[in-house]
Amino acid sequence: MLTTGGSGVAPRDVTPEATLRVVERQVPGIPEAARVATSARSPLAALSRAVAGVRGRTLIVNLPGSPKGVREWMDVLLPILPHAVELLQERPFEWGREHRA
Repeated sequence: MLTTGGSGVAPRDVTPEATLRVVERQVPGIPEAARVATSARSPLAALSRAVAGVRGRTLIVNLPGSPKGVREWMDVLLPILPHAVELLQERPFEWGREHRA
């Protein structure tokens, strides 16, 4: 599940708080990786408070509100998404097989 917008520092930006109320486990590496990747292009990326987490078998990720920001975050998310889905579905994993990324 992807959300867009509401993850900045404005008083109206409450998406991260809402997300944290429903996730059971956080996945901090996703927003960390996206912030690192996007901060090379824009110092404003440091203002993102986006979070990611898991509820049941659903991955929830907060994306920026701007179309440009969404594209940049998706560049980070798309390569790892198939593996995250496999893990959440608890598909048997063949040990020794290289992870897709």
